[in-house]
Amino acid sequence: MDPTKGGKAMRALVEVHDLLVRRGGRNVLEVPALEVGRGEVLALIGPNGSGKSTLLLVLACLLKPVSGEILFDERPLSQWKALEYRRRISFVFQAPLLLDMTVSENVALGLKFRGLQKGEIRVRVGHWLEQLGIESLANRRAGELSGGEAQRVSLARAFVLDPELILLDEPFSALDPPAHSKLLGDLAALLAVDHRTAIIVTHNLKDASQLGDRVAVLVGGRLRQVGRASQIKAKPADEEVAAFLREPTSSAL
Repeated sequence: MDPTKGGKAMRALVEVHDLLVRRGGRNVLEVPALEVGRGEVLALIGPNGSGKSTLLLVLACLLKPVSGEILFDERPLSQWKALEYRRRISFVFQAPLLLDMTVSENVALGLKFRGLQKGEIRVRVGHWLEQLGIESLANRRAGELSGGEAQRVSLARAFVLDPELILLDEPFSALDPPAHSKLLGDLAALLAVDHRTAIIVTHNLKDASQLGDRVAVLVGGRLRQVGRASQIKAKPADEEVAAFLREPTSSAL
């Protein structure tokens, strides 16, 4: 399945082949084949327990599969040094994991660990605070932020590292509807101009269609269908995909 954007084939940044993950003695994720092109945003959707977050954890090397192969930049993950690989990706969790320090200090933390000069850190932090609309919060402490503000800080902290791949695990799930809607729109606009490869987990079909160039549907721990949102809506791969699309908890595509 060749990912495309604007009708043109993109060279894959991530390739997954015959992936199998077991937890508690049972199969929880099977992905026969999946490619994510450079600069593509892929939205992973499916009901709770379908394996969406599990796939992100495997891609982040936080969970080891039983079998299968994952390639990043055309090299198997087994050939990457752990630190080298982790410096090329960022992970945004459902709940912002901020430290008890200011917004600027939280966003700068990863850059300090990498040994960047203070001047460069200041410029990069300022840029991403502005991109996420939180420059006015630079000196506010993390504990004083609303849920939406905290998640914006979490996103800025991920983007400031300039990762080639950003993994986002339901970043809107803990937000109230107004904050959800505003952050969704801002993130969609940012990804559209940033051209960064991203994989985002959501159970919300409307969010998936707004964010993703393509949508990957997981049901029952198995990848069932990959394609544009309109294609999946028009022609579900099987009855289980169709049933998920009909669920009242999912918004219409």
